Amino acid sequence: MPAILLHDRDEIEAFLRQRPTLHLYELGDLDDFFWPYTTWYALREAGEVRALALLYTGTALPVLLSFIEEEPESSAVGKKASSSLAENACVELLHAIRPVLPRRFYAHLNPGLEAHLEADYRLTSHGVHLKMALTDRTRLVDIDTTGVVRLTSADRPALETLYEASYPGNWFDPRMLETDHYVGLWRDGEIVSVAGVHVYSPRYGVAALGNITTHPRLRGQGLATRVTGRLCQLLLETVGVIGLNVKGDNRAAIKCYAGLGFEQVAAYEEFMVEA
Repeated sequence: MPAILLHDRDEIEAFLRQRPTLHLYELGDLDDFFWPYTTWYALREAGEVRALALLYTGTALPVLLSFIEEEPESSAVGKKASSSLAENACVELLHAIRPVLPRRFYAHLNPGLEAHLEADYRLTSHGVHLKMALTDRTRLVDIDTTGVVRLTSADRPALETLYEASYPGNWFDPRMLETDHYVGLWRDGEIVSVAGVHVYSPRYGVAALGNITTHPRLRGQGLATRVTGRLCQLLLETVGVIGLNVKGDNRAAIKCYAGLGFEQVAAYEEFMVEA
């Protein structure tokens, strides 16, 4: 199957909707807000997409997302065969697009797919991460969100001060403040806890939480639960699917998200990739 550039948003969405919680970021990137920064590579067979990869260039460092899409099967044997076919298609796609990938990028990959880039690139693992999705909304009802307010572009300096102290090297994109879905807690004139979004699309009904942090001196007081809970409440007014990515060894964050009604839906690995 030859690799192609795919430009049809409806066709891309149909593929991604097979597992929306796995492809939350990609679904959001179909939105007009993100679409100009996307390049979609696909393998198509008999008119049907078999594998898909997204290169997102809306950040200083391009990001490649490539995940194995397992097709549901009724039997264990059928599921294993389906998974193998999906993995083979994903591997074939990675081999096909290697010559056109940037010399330096970040990658989110299913475990094992990184081996198919090693001939041309040096990969540095940033660890196994979990994809979590909000599956129990009832837990948000009793969250104390006192004092949590929306943040705007005018709050950017205070927000960047917090990130410098508590979350250096994060993936904060100031454009996301324009979505009106960053919330925070202020104390003594400074933001001490924040929750925001990496992706937000009412059109496609999805949101991916991100850049959630609390000032080191105030951790352990449940502030992240308050801001994240409030953000989820606001997001549910316009979207139906909410998820996030979290490093697999960040037990405190995972416990916080689980308490808010999130559960793990997949695991993947992040890499810095350099020619």
